[in-house]
Amino acid sequence: MSNEWFARPVLFVADIDRSVDFYVKQLGFTQPWRYEEEGKAWVAQVDRQGCELILSSQWPDKVGKGLMFISLDVGVLDALRAELEGRGVDVKDGQWGYRLMVIVDPDGNELYFPYPTSLATGSPITSNPEQPR
Repeated sequence: MSNEWFARPVLFVADIDRSVDFYVKQLGFTQPWRYEEEGKAWVAQVDRQGCELILSSQWPDKVGKGLMFISLDVGVLDALRAELEGRGVDVKDGQWGYRLMVIVDPDGNELYFPYPTSLATGSPITSNPEQPR
């Protein structure tokens, strides 16, 4: 056992297969495992370069309410943005007291990628006005 923390956030989704398809084909993640019962997928993990996310369809009332910050060096973030836009992903700009790149998955879970605070402009807004944060 290690004394270092290891965390994997859970994002709640309506359909595991649809969500895995989005994270793998659109965002470039891989799927190392999934849990199924009687042919129905209930949980899966996707990961990309050390970012591991668990997708779960076990609690329908929590679907689409997730928000996760993922921090990258600005050069890596700019390259990721170009990659995702090249794949046709709807990449949005947002603010959280600083500039963000925002990706929203098919269920409404949000991935926030912050730019360095020296690049921040404007006043704080949410990327999804229907879900205040």
